[in-house]
Amino acid sequence: MRAAPDLAHVDTWLFDLDDTLYPPECELMALVDRRMTAFVQRQTGLPFDEARALQKRYFHEHGTTLAGLMAFHGVEPAAFIAEVQAVSMDNVRADPRLRAALQRLPGRRLVFTNAGGAYAEKVLERLGVADQFEDVFHIEAADYIPKPQVRTFERMMARHGVAARTSAFFEDTERNLAPAADLGMTTVLVGPHALTSTAPFVHHRAEALAPFLEAAQIADKTQDPR
Repeated sequence: MRAAPDLAHVDTWLFDLDDTLYPPECELMALVDRRMTAFVQRQTGLPFDEARALQKRYFHEHGTTLAGLMAFHGVEPAAFIAEVQAVSMDNVRADPRLRAALQRLPGRRLVFTNAGGAYAEKVLERLGVADQFEDVFHIEAADYIPKPQVRTFERMMARHGVAARTSAFFEDTERNLAPAADLGMTTVLVGPHALTSTAPFVHHRAEALAPFLEAAQIADKTQDPR
């Protein structure tokens, strides 16, 4: 039995959106991914395999496919986001267990995502947890500069008055946790491969979010002035 994670110092809870607040089995990102490949194909005129390889290279080198397309192809970001994130959300369903787990957390809860704002709000509504978050810091709020760029973390923190030492950040993408740890946040890697991570900047690991939040040691919410 692993000891319950000690998060009693946390009063600000930051959550990535895709494949973090909902499980990868929803396959929402697979739908977005296919739309991205089609967009890159059309934008570049490359055949499918080359367009997909370029898409993935931009993601790995620039944080998002969009960042690469903006830098090298002059793509207008709003049009890209509107197209690639216009996907069916039929597989995303209300999650009462997640809602209850979020409700027990003292302090503030924020979504910190590289996704677009309209898309993020739709996902949160589908999950039945939109009212559990104070705000969404999305890619538009970041001026299209994605995680893991440190300046995007700093911009989010400045906008919402986030103190790193009393914050926890939950993410399914390991590399996005590195700047959070450097800034002093507690980091939690979420997802089916989280338990095998050996990255020193990952402080906690969880296969699924709700059970982790249910088990965590947290401050007494009755003492929370907010």
